[in-house]
Amino acid sequence: QVQLVESGGGLVQAGGSLRLSCAASGGTFSSLSMGWFRQAPGKEREFVALNGWRGDKTYNTDSVKGRFTISRDNAKNTVYLQMNSLKSEDTAVYRCAVFTGGLYYSAARYAYWGQGTQVTVSS
Repeated sequence: QVQLVESGGGLVQAGGSLRLSCAASGGTFSSLSMGWFRQAPGKEREFVALNGWRGDKTYNTDSVKGRFTISRDNAKNTVYLQMNSLKSEDTAVYRCAVFTGGLYYSAARYAYWGQGTQVTVSS
């Protein structure tokens, strides 16, 4: 059973930066593909980024292209999401999860969700 705990959210002004962390326990982290999703009030959960266990990275280019960077540190069992040039529309609860295969942008293809961390961007 994998457990995930996110941290690093907060309140930031538009144009600012935050780095989210997702610490994993209970599994072989180096063999897990890890993804980030976000959900704003009244909206569906949205794919943000995926860091495959081989190191490959995939982004929701429409919404975060060139601004967000996903990375991982297998020694620390942690995946990160560096968010730069934040916009008000980035305001959401951000959650990490383990990718189980298939459609990478579908939340249904992920398991072991963390509780989430709130990111609020003020304009």
